[in-house]
Amino acid sequence: MSSDDLRLLAEEAAICVACGLAETRTNVVFGVGGANADLMFIGEAPGRNEDLRGEPFVGAAGRLLDRLAEEVGISRDEVYIANVLKCRPPGNRDPREEEIEACKGYLAQQIKLINPAVVMTLGNFASKLLLKTSTGITRLRGTAYPWWGRFVVPTFHPAAALRGGERVLNDMRKDFALVRRVLDEPAAEEHVIAPQERAEAGPGATSLQETTQLEFFA
Repeated sequence: MSSDDLRLLAEEAAICVACGLAETRTNVVFGVGGANADLMFIGEAPGRNEDLRGEPFVGAAGRLLDRLAEEVGISRDEVYIANVLKCRPPGNRDPREEEIEACKGYLAQQIKLINPAVVMTLGNFASKLLLKTSTGITRLRGTAYPWWGRFVVPTFHPAAALRGGERVLNDMRKDFALVRRVLDEPAAEEHVIAPQERAEAGPGATSLQETTQLEFFA
C-alpha cells in the first residue's frame, strides 16, 4: 500500500475534533512505521512523552517494547506502531468509551492500509477492541487468534511489565516468541486458538477485502 494513503489519513487525523481530547492534546499521535509492515503493534493511548513528540512509544515503555522485539529478531523499523486513541487522555487516565468510538475509524483504516500479517495488541483496551471480548489480557495472552485473514497476538502493555516485574516480563517474552513463530510459520496450527473458542474471542479468518472501514470493531 502506498505511504501516500497513510500520509493523507494522518493529515485528516491531525485536525480531528471528534472528541474532547482535541482540546487538551499537544500533538495527534497517529502512528509510525512502514506502510507495508508484516507486524503491527497497537497500544492504548499516547502518554506524556508521546503527546509532546507526536510519536507512539518513545518513553520507557517504548524502549522496553523495542528490546523485546529485538530479542526475537524484529527491529522497530520493521513494524508499524499505533494506538487505539490518537490523543493523550489527561493525566494518562484510561480511554473512555466515547473516545474509543470517535477514534477507532482511524485505526481500522490503518490496519486496512498496512495489511499486516500479525497484529500484536498491547494491553486490555486494544485486545478487547480487536477481539470483541470482555476477557482480560491475563487470560487472552499466550494465543494467536485468527482475525480477518491475519492473526492477533495479545500481550501485556509494556508499562505493565515495568510495574509488574519479572513475571509479566517473562510472559511478554513468550508472546513475542509466539509472534516470531506466527510470522515465520503462519500456517502452523499449534499456536492457534481452538475453533470452538473463536466465537468468544472474536471473528474467525475472513478476507480483508470483504470488510468495510469499521467491521473490524463492529
